[in-house]
Amino acid sequence: MANFIETLPDGWTIYLWLIIGAVIIMAVVYWIRWGIKNEQFDEDIKYVLFDEKDQEKMAADEYAKSRSVMKTQIESRNRFLAQQNAGKHKLGA
Repeated sequence: MANFIETLPDGWTIYLWLIIGAVIIMAVVYWIRWGIKNEQFDEDIKYVLFDEKDQEKMAADEYAKSRSVMKTQIESRNRFLAQQNAGKHKLGA
């Protein structure tokens, strides 16, 4: 192997770096696409931390926003669980 590397012409490493860079870029694009598809870039996710006990600590509009975000997250979770159960039933049938 070392003999093979010594016989390569000068400047071959740049091609290796270009290939590695292309693979990294493709992996990043794939993971960003996956994140978008699976609702991972939700700016309002911070409101999921709050519950009814935090109402007096929050402004009225923030509390209303936290409740609507919580409702949306629960609907998303139920939709995901329904899809997952449908997939299990397909595999079992």
